[in-house]
Amino acid sequence: MEDSVNATKNEALEGAKELEQHLDLLATFTPAALGILATASGIYTYLGVTTLLDNTGALSVIAAIAYSTAVSVGIFVFWSYILRLLPSMRSSHGYLGLSFACVVGCLAIVAMSSWLNATALAGAAAIEQHLGKTIENYEEELQKTYDTVMEAQNLESHIQRSADDFSKYAKLEASGTGPSRKGGEGSIYAVLSMKKSELQNIVKSIASKKDFIEEERKKGFKLITKMQTLKSGAGSIERRAVKFSEHSINLSAVITNLRQASSAPMVYRAMDDLSRVIKPKMDGKTEEVQKTQEEVIDEVIQKIRDVANGLKVEAQKIIEKEKPQKASYTSISSADAVIRYADNFYPQWAGAIAIDLLPAVLVFILAITQSVIRNGRLGARLEETMTLSELKVAMKAIESVKGNLKNA
Repeated sequence: MEDSVNATKNEALEGAKELEQHLDLLATFTPAALGILATASGIYTYLGVTTLLDNTGALSVIAAIAYSTAVSVGIFVFWSYILRLLPSMRSSHGYLGLSFACVVGCLAIVAMSSWLNATALAGAAAIEQHLGKTIENYEEELQKTYDTVMEAQNLESHIQRSADDFSKYAKLEASGTGPSRKGGEGSIYAVLSMKKSELQNIVKSIASKKDFIEEERKKGFKLITKMQTLKSGAGSIERRAVKFSEHSINLSAVITNLRQASSAPMVYRAMDDLSRVIKPKMDGKTEEVQKTQEEVIDEVIQKIRDVANGLKVEAQKIIEKEKPQKASYTSISSADAVIRYADNFYPQWAGAIAIDLLPAVLVFILAITQSVIRNGRLGARLEETMTLSELKVAMKAIESVKGNLKNA
């Protein structure tokens, strides 16, 4: 039983010594690898910083270099401390304390470097994403505005039908087959003819806007096509964004023109005028005829007001749909675009964070390895844990002590 225990201890000790040899070998290039990672992060940080600086002069370049250098040095020093100290901690208090410091340091690195790395990796694509979203908003608003304006244009047919009805009633009244049974172009005929003319004038006004509306619609979609070309075109994204902004201003003007070309407000106001009818003087020769005329004119006025109120309600519904939407283009920096559209750039964010926090994996590996080594050496005698070099040093020390004793 004792032999089995000793064999297990010897095996654990041999494993610990083998792991120590591997760590000694890995330690020869770990600082260089850490320096390369810190330098790479600094380069991408520099590219990210340059997108945030408006001034492109020498001072801005120096500022960007200084910031990226500070980031590289900070990352290298931070991970050097953690790689050396955290795996060597033996107490839980010290281990938890350094682990907390490691988490705080990782958050600081993400705050000062990783998001700028993501800006360098995905800044242009994020701005293109912003342009694409803006195009979608403009296209939706242009189509909605056009559809609403065409609803107002469709009021033309309703108004024309009402004008035709008034014209028919006027003809019946003139022929003596109307409600008053009095032929000729009297008071009732005059009222019907006047309202028919008012409605026909509204119809002409609506019809006159048709060509303008279609031209503005075509102009708007041509601008959207140009904006789509700029979004996915070649060349600097900054220059494309400037041209995109110019087209967006023109497109906003087109949408405004379409909205102002709507006939709904004009119809709404015209219906107020249409419903105002001055009751004419009855021109019947007898009191009975005048009474009949008055009853008929009251019916005609009510009919006119019913038509006016109906068209007014339809116009009001359209006006409520014509409230301006929020489609607009706002220029945005690469950093802001990367943050706003982060959901579309998971790989870039993962890469930007990984290049800064990859040493954390090495810390865990070292911590686990050091724990295994300590467990392997647990219970071993001092002479069993000594390496060959340590044994040589010890032998030289013994010889030196013996020599000193002889001389004494």
